[in-house]
Amino acid sequence: MPRSDVPQPTQLELQILRILWDLGPSPVRAIHKRLQAENGTIYSTTVKMLAVMMEKGLVRRDERAQPHVYRPTLSRARAGKRLLSDLIDKVYDGSAMSLVMQALSATKATPDELDEVRRLLDQVERKS
Repeated sequence: MPRSDVPQPTQLELQILRILWDLGPSPVRAIHKRLQAENGTIYSTTVKMLAVMMEKGLVRRDERAQPHVYRPTLSRARAGKRLLSDLIDKVYDGSAMSLVMQALSATKATPDELDEVRRLLDQVERKS
């Protein structure tokens, strides 16, 4: 999978991205309201984090809107794929199968989840 120039988000940056994915494009106050409720973040920290995230290319700011509106540059699915890819590389030496086996053995999968895994495996086999 090709790497993006956008760095992996930190824990707090990921929390802000999740807020934006849930709320959609939002002004600082809406983002801060959620951050403050979740972990007591002060307003200046929220503003600073959004500025850092803009520098990193994790969010964009629409300055035509008043107040300014922030939006993520990565979709939830794209960020998840990137994080998962890094996890597979760093922890499982590039083996997706090792990750899958660990995940399936770590928790009890429901019958519906197991059916979905079987469907995905069938899809992968058909593509091979």
